[in-house]
Amino acid sequence: MTDKITVYHNPRCSKSRATVEWLTQQGLEFETIEYLKMPLDKAALKQLQDKLDLPAGNMIRQGEKIYKETGLHHGQHSDDQLLAAITEHPILLERPIVSVGDEAAIGRPLQNVIALFDDL
Repeated sequence: MTDKITVYHNPRCSKSRATVEWLTQQGLEFETIEYLKMPLDKAALKQLQDKLDLPAGNMIRQGEKIYKETGLHHGQHSDDQLLAAITEHPILLERPIVSVGDEAAIGRPLQNVIALFDDL
């Protein structure tokens, strides 16, 4: 595989750890970005959204306390507003996300990531 693999990772998350473990077991080389330590800017989030081919709302962890505190739970927000919210509060980013070339998948469930590699 020649495409760079990037994992947007939170080591405290069991799903994220499982994804990293699966990639390692497959013998794949990948870059890990701990997005809570190195938050993504809005442009990087938009690129990731394009690779996921999903609305920005699908990239948000709706169970996070800050989701309700910021009023995001009321809906009616544009993708631009949602990406700005993730930029300001990186904990909102769904995890893990694996990016390979022009595609990406949210690893909930891990099968999404496995399917990403099946498609390549």
